[in-house]
Amino acid sequence: MPVLLFLVDTSASMNQRTHLGTTYLDIAKGAVETFMKLRSRDPASRGDRYMLVSFEETPLGIKAGWKENHATFMMELKNLQAVGLSTVGQALRTSFDLLNLNRLVSGIDNYGQGRNPFFLEPSVIIAITDGGKLTSSSGVQDELHLPLTTPLPGSELTKEPFRWDQRLFALVLRISGHASVEAEPLGGVPSDDSAITPMCEVTGGRSYSVFSQRMLNQCLESLVQKVQSGVVINFEKTGPDPAPLEDGPAEPPKPGPQPWHCSHRLIYVRPNPKTGVPVGHWPIPEAFWPDQNSPTLPPRSAHPHVRFSCVDTEPMVVDKVPFDKYELEPSPLTQYILERKSPHTCWQVFVCNSAKYSDLGQPFGYLKASTALTCVNLFVMPYDYPVLLPLLDDLCKVHKFKPTMKWRQSFENYLKTLPPYYIGPLRKALRMMGAPNLLADNMEYGLSYSVVSYLKKLSQQVVSATRTTFPGDTCWTS
Repeated sequence: MPVLLFLVDTSASMNQRTHLGTTYLDIAKGAVETFMKLRSRDPASRGDRYMLVSFEETPLGIKAGWKENHATFMMELKNLQAVGLSTVGQALRTSFDLLNLNRLVSGIDNYGQGRNPFFLEPSVIIAITDGGKLTSSSGVQDELHLPLTTPLPGSELTKEPFRWDQRLFALVLRISGHASVEAEPLGGVPSDDSAITPMCEVTGGRSYSVFSQRMLNQCLESLVQKVQSGVVINFEKTGPDPAPLEDGPAEPPKPGPQPWHCSHRLIYVRPNPKTGVPVGHWPIPEAFWPDQNSPTLPPRSAHPHVRFSCVDTEPMVVDKVPFDKYELEPSPLTQYILERKSPHTCWQVFVCNSAKYSDLGQPFGYLKASTALTCVNLFVMPYDYPVLLPLLDDLCKVHKFKPTMKWRQSFENYLKTLPPYYIGPLRKALRMMGAPNLLADNMEYGLSYSVVSYLKKLSQQVVSATRTTFPGDTCWTS
């Protein structure tokens, strides 16, 4: 169920008039309505949740949150007035806090237990602003800064105010007060150079510099296509570049980093066609080894940093052992992999410090071009799958689910290197295979008692804190 949050600039500068005879605020309101009409063409929009936030101070700036219906949203949109300051940072912080209200109650972030792409709440923030100077009660600011303090308990568990399924897009209105005779830029709508742009990019979104009503409509059409179910991941190359393909053109190596070496894009998390809910089995590992003696969790980056090795390996899949497949959003990385035209090999992926005794960690999956070379997929497998999958294949085909002592010893050695939060998914996978119970019921999950207790207390603290900070928004969803 996508959440679409409109952040409308209500600073006094939004009263400036364009050559169309309307104010920027009028145009912003019209843009929201146009977007909703365009979005309604998609049958998937029936599950959308709309929110509205202005630049007023919290809680007045929250015009429509978790509880308000469509009629309230439209009424609040109509009644917006441009009378305040350009407090973009505070308004963004309020928006992210509003989106994060129920995450600790639902357990969606699964802190310390691996990141589950299939457990997500895809959210898009669409900010509509004039890109003017950032003003506050303390004066004019040159750079955008989000307040460090927040009323939400547990905010220290993530380094950034946003999460991997939340993206920010900005429509920066640059429509002049007189009709221009200059031609509009060719080749799509350019990004804006205002202070909000870096924040858009770091979340996996972007800004649009809007010079006309036609460009605005073009942007809205583009934004409707951005409403995708997915999570943002940082992919980064580790080790040397791949060797040239034998039957490929000889290309001289280029010095220095290449565009495909790093990718900061979505992986699409498709819902199950029958249930409408994504289904998955394996997490993306944490960037640390859980310590049962640690009283706290290390803060997590909003977007996981996944390393990929350019060593060609054989893709592995074993009958009856589940795996997850996610398509990568097009990028220089996907273009490079597809141009190699090698759909029968793959590149393994790692999360640094996820293993107990290895800085790089063990492979938890691989990147692979589709057979038709139309897209690149991330296959998420059991942790250190090159060791586990042959064991499970032997268990099924050779031992007929009656493991020998030697097999059990190899399996026990594997478990010693497995992050403890993989025990639950592995137990489910063995059950799906019809294998005997090979995992003790009392196996630990790696978190200390104090951490587990703290995470449980947070859900109660969140409810009580938001009753005063976000009145009317104590309606939780999952």
